[in-house]
Amino acid sequence: MEKKIGIYICDGCDINEAINTEKLEKSVRNLPVKRHNALCSPEGVELIKNDMKTDGINTIVIAACSPRVKYDVFDFPGSIVERVNIRELVAWTLDPKDELTQAAAEDYLKMGITKVQKSDLPEPWVQETVKTILVIGGGVTGLTAALEAAKAGYKVYLVEKESELGGYARKLYKQVTRTYPYKLSEPVVGDLIKEVESHPNIQVFKPARVAKTDGQPGMWDVTIEMNGKSEVLRIGAIVLAAGWKPYDATKLGHLGYGKYKDVVTNIEFEEMAKKGRLLRPSDGKEIKSVAFIQCAGSRDPNHLPYCSAYCCSSSLKQAKYVRELSEDGIAFIIYKDIRTPGQYEFFYKEIQNDPGIMLTKGEVTGVMEENGKLYVEADSTFFMGEKIKVEADLVVLAVGMVPATKEPQEYLDGLTKAAAQGDEAKKAYLESTPKPEFILNLNYRQGPEIPPFAEKNTYGFADSNFICFQYETRRTGIYAAGCIRQPMTIAEAQDDAAGAALKAIQAAEHVAKGIAVHPRAWDMTYPDPLLLRCTACKRCTEECPFGAIDEDEKGIPYYKPNRCRRCATCLGACPERIVSFKDYSVDMISSMIKSIDVPEDGLMLLAFVCENDAYPALDTAGINRLKLPPNIRIIPLRCLGSMNLVWVADALSRGIDGALLFGCKFGEDYQCHFIKGSELANYRLGKVQETLSRLQLESERVKMVQLAINDYPRLPEIINEFVEKINELGPNPYKGF
Repeated sequence: MEKKIGIYICDGCDINEAINTEKLEKSVRNLPVKRHNALCSPEGVELIKNDMKTDGINTIVIAACSPRVKYDVFDFPGSIVERVNIRELVAWTLDPKDELTQAAAEDYLKMGITKVQKSDLPEPWVQETVKTILVIGGGVTGLTAALEAAKAGYKVYLVEKESELGGYARKLYKQVTRTYPYKLSEPVVGDLIKEVESHPNIQVFKPARVAKTDGQPGMWDVTIEMNGKSEVLRIGAIVLAAGWKPYDATKLGHLGYGKYKDVVTNIEFEEMAKKGRLLRPSDGKEIKSVAFIQCAGSRDPNHLPYCSAYCCSSSLKQAKYVRELSEDGIAFIIYKDIRTPGQYEFFYKEIQNDPGIMLTKGEVTGVMEENGKLYVEADSTFFMGEKIKVEADLVVLAVGMVPATKEPQEYLDGLTKAAAQGDEAKKAYLESTPKPEFILNLNYRQGPEIPPFAEKNTYGFADSNFICFQYETRRTGIYAAGCIRQPMTIAEAQDDAAGAALKAIQAAEHVAKGIAVHPRAWDMTYPDPLLLRCTACKRCTEECPFGAIDEDEKGIPYYKPNRCRRCATCLGACPERIVSFKDYSVDMISSMIKSIDVPEDGLMLLAFVCENDAYPALDTAGINRLKLPPNIRIIPLRCLGSMNLVWVADALSRGIDGALLFGCKFGEDYQCHFIKGSELANYRLGKVQETLSRLQLESERVKMVQLAINDYPRLPEIINEFVEKINELGPNPYKGF
């Protein structure tokens, strides 16, 4: 593309009151520049469009407000557009009409011009793809996801491992309703099954399994095994709704399950009620009294540390069964806490008013059998800490949810740990540990299933990066839904399924257009490495959070662009600097750094900021008119994981006195949109000491800060403290060279 650049400067939104825009205009050499008092107005936009039409302008630099606003206004398809933020980063945060403020505006404009000079017009990676949706799991979540996608006009394949659809919901006798009058209703699962099996857009495979998932979104080849036969389907996107199973109650020895026939789980009690009569398993006699033990294994660090969400409402419902199915039946519910969020609270209130249902808060210490009767002992927290003893014909344990992903994940985690100890340990592990049935069987070099983010506290749930995007997994185009994502009720699972189905549709549509799925959902670029210079170091393949890079037999990486989310972590990882995008490259950022006017007798700092949390925080600081130091220049990065250490070397070797790196929070409370970008940047920064030592500079000149989007009030303090530290160190000795 032969570029014809046009520069447009806005005078509105206090910009002209803080910056001498006439002088800013004159600072540009050899390029056409125009000013307008409101570029975002219809007249301002028409000014740009007229220049495009009459003068052939196809590369546009707009010096105005943040690129995070008015993006729909300044949308000029077929052109390169760069937004230079002189409103939030200059006019609203620096002293008006100050010499340093003017210098900042001029530097930002030069950086913007340099960027478009180094950019090319993106061309999407478009291949022949399909828009079919695969749903794995035929419970309430899978059924709902399949129906939502099918109703939207998409072909859906539903794979269920059992011979019948419905999952655990099929075992239900009744269901709690969330609407007035908050009574028990017929389970919704029956109607869902009928609708799915009769829908022309849905093809059901049962009993079946996914034997292999190969390829990438829009181009997956999924092998389905059913009745001893295999069939390969071309799939666009996947909803993973494999469901859950009850916690193994035999691990709760003190509660008597497996020891006493009349101690059952809440799932088994549903099946008993579904027969229409409540009869004791031990002798077939009618049950008159039932004791329900809540949190049986849940909220227990030795078993399931989390709340399983459904147990309280389930036991309240089952206590109602006792009252309805047994003449003069009574129920006791012993709980740690009763949790009935939202409108379920009204159902809880109704149960409290039933004189035949007693609820007490307590910690169950044991279940025992004496003379054919069961007794539940508990330390009561209602009756002044006294011990209570409840007699019952039947004891029901409200066991928690274990996601179907837990067993495969634990197996793979164990295999990874064993492999790290050597080949013999790996061999011993494989021989001694039964291999579970995998769900996805992905052909990814990082493993066959959805990887967890954190090594601790995942409890087997499919990682969803839920802080930012609750349905997302680390496998592009695969969306976790229902109880493999987190424990939830039927109604919540249906809501979750609808969201996941819509995300799957979005993924299929986006990859068909050659654009990213999320969070850069508009991005048409993709990594384009210069493989002639590749040394096969494997850094990019190992650090890619989404498994978008594989290796050939020689160890040379090759990309599967539909898996890529355009975070550019590979760009930051590559020591040879051979990875680039049309509008984002090592050379581009280095050239922008070199365009900054570094004063010989004044302080100059640089900040590399993540576009997802740190840059919005800076914008918010501007909106709140927080004052920032004038001698710092902001360079937004797609993700701090794309930070290439050569940029630090380039900045300091030019005389810039220090560099801040603003990234998302990582660790257990991680908020990185690209999973591990900020953490990877922190790891790489540990190696910057070597670079600085080579330059004979102090390591304190470079600092990384974890910043959440709502940390904007801290920005002046953070930057000013860094300025003070650099002043203590003194000017960069490379200044002036």
